[in-house]
Amino acid sequence: MLWPSTVIGAGAGFAIASIPGALLGALLGQAMDRRLQLHSWAHLRERLGGRPALRDDEVLFVLLGRLAKCDGRVADGHIQQARQEMQRLEMNEPARRRAIAAFNRGKAGKDRLGVYLRRVRQQPHAAEGMLRACWRMVWADGRAGRRERELLLDWGQQLGWSTSRVQALALEYEPRRHNLTSATLGYQDALHLLGVEAHAEPGQIKQAYRRLLSRHHPDKLVGSGASPSQVREATERTRELHQAYSIVRKRQGF
Repeated sequence: MLWPSTVIGAGAGFAIASIPGALLGALLGQAMDRRLQLHSWAHLRERLGGRPALRDDEVLFVLLGRLAKCDGRVADGHIQQARQEMQRLEMNEPARRRAIAAFNRGKAGKDRLGVYLRRVRQQPHAAEGMLRACWRMVWADGRAGRRERELLLDWGQQLGWSTSRVQALALEYEPRRHNLTSATLGYQDALHLLGVEAHAEPGQIKQAYRRLLSRHHPDKLVGSGASPSQVREATERTRELHQAYSIVRKRQGF
């Protein structure tokens, strides 16, 4: 990774005071890189253009905004889906305001996202969550266009996912499949799946959901020698837990 201010500082310092100047300039430049969160020359150009660096919780909504605007018009379904993602992440009001600003920024399509995606790549669980949210946004208007698919495949590659794995994830959010699951999973079924009673406190329900999610998540099988069928089963179980929790939350209003 090339830190722009570090390189500039070292070069300027060397021109002024040879090697000692280069060392001092590099140290000062590195401090500036860290303070301004500059990770690449593209990132520096972005900052010089007046766009602040994205926080980790803003990157997702920039991606969602770009997908929503991909076909030229942001539909009501896209707006609603963005709101659902904020709710899913249990964002407080300041975080929601940042997410809305990031979503609008993403619609402009001017950000170079590679440096941010490579950073998320170091967190496999976060990378999967990001791709899942993106596919939900793609299907928010009931169809997945060619450009949207191309973006998802490109982002998936930068997050360390294979093309086939990204495409397989899309099937989980295809409207026909999603609606079928929603129709067959009722409130009592959702409670049973989460292992909680109808009178359980919201905190108890959240704890049960997170415990089950941690136990069954397919990431747990990475490097364990699990078969493809076991990974698919874990993926399906995780999707059912997401759906069950969503149903219970909606019914109980928390």
